[in-house]
Amino acid sequence: MPIKSQLSKIKENWLLLVIVLIVVAFLNFGNTASFGGISSLAEGIGFEKMAAQDAAYSRGYGIIPSPSYGDFAPDVTDRKITKSSSITIETETGSFQDAESKLKSIVKSTNSYLLNENVNKYDSGWKTYYSGTYQIKVDSRKYNDIISQLKGTGEVKSFSENAEDITGSYKNLEIELDAEKQRLARYQEMYKEAILTADKLQISDRIFDQERTIKYLEDSIKNMDKQVDYSTIYATLNEKQSEYANIIFVKFSDLVRSLVESINGLLTLIFVVAPYAVAAAILWFIVRLFRKGKGKK
Repeated sequence: MPIKSQLSKIKENWLLLVIVLIVVAFLNFGNTASFGGISSLAEGIGFEKMAAQDAAYSRGYGIIPSPSYGDFAPDVTDRKITKSSSITIETETGSFQDAESKLKSIVKSTNSYLLNENVNKYDSGWKTYYSGTYQIKVDSRKYNDIISQLKGTGEVKSFSENAEDITGSYKNLEIELDAEKQRLARYQEMYKEAILTADKLQISDRIFDQERTIKYLEDSIKNMDKQVDYSTIYATLNEKQSEYANIIFVKFSDLVRSLVESINGLLTLIFVVAPYAVAAAILWFIVRLFRKGKGKK
């Protein structure tokens, strides 16, 4: 076909040509935009590779381990052990205040912390008695000594102790924290090399989220350190009651109440039995008349 004829055909179908060019341009633009606004850094820093690493990270470390269900980590020699105990002590009658003063003196002298106390007074007829509960945070290095001192404030009625090894969970948090810091370093590197403002804004958001995650992990580790460094003691002081505590004279009002209740019971019995007694009397009277009639015959 001559060139002149081809040009004539193109002029006749110019609208179709424009549509084809628009479709091709749109497809090329879509492929470029699919990189999420930071495609300009893909070649220089290897963003696609980093995204794959992040996905692998999420599968491996995405869930923060719970201290109660962490790995045992048998290869770690520096164990992380948390301790707590509960002790119930009975004091002599009338010596509750002295025992409580000793308890608070122990707390103060060992630089421990009395987090909570609750003292109740009970009336037992002849006199009043006291009972108190206390929550104490103590330095783990002084734990055994403080327990021994508390046992000396009275007669120990019960004592229980709980120790938990959280070494595995602690190590998992450290590993996760290190991985998150590495991710943050990669984001910071991308931010320095970013050229477009849109890229910088997106990476800045990721950096913010990453810093917040790191702060959460650091706080979790600090909290676990505090659990290891400070043990918890739940102490209960009960004042011993006298053997005659529940012996009291009966009140006149109780006597009157008992008398009235007895009379009410008697009246109830009378009204319940009376109809049967009347029926029995009538029956007996009829039988007697019947026997008399037979005797006359």
